[in-house]
Amino acid sequence: MNFFKKITTRYPFLKFLGNRYVLVLLFVGIWMLFLDNYSYFEKGILEKKIDELENNKQYYLNEKRRDSAAIKQLKNPDQTEKYAREKYYMKRENEDIYIIEYEGDTLEDDNTKSL
Repeated sequence: MNFFKKITTRYPFLKFLGNRYVLVLLFVGIWMLFLDNYSYFEKGILEKKIDELENNKQYYLNEKRRDSAAIKQLKNPDQTEKYAREKYYMKRENEDIYIIEYEGDTLEDDNTKSL
């Protein structure tokens, strides 16, 4: 206590720190700004995550709409056959299929690049 009186006589503007209510408010303020799970700084990080998740949500909703349109098209037998021929290289009986690949069209493994 003697130490506090020496400091307050030397620096009178620190006299209000002797009040226990000010000390409690100061402690709570520091706790809320820096140490709490929902601190001011943590809020910014959480806001960025929310924005990223909202963007992901919009992307997946668009993908869902696109896939729903593709499913509607695949209910038609002609479209199903076309999709199977293009995607899975299926063929009709007595029919030959020639697959022509150009450079850059196929993905290469990392292992084949290093060899």
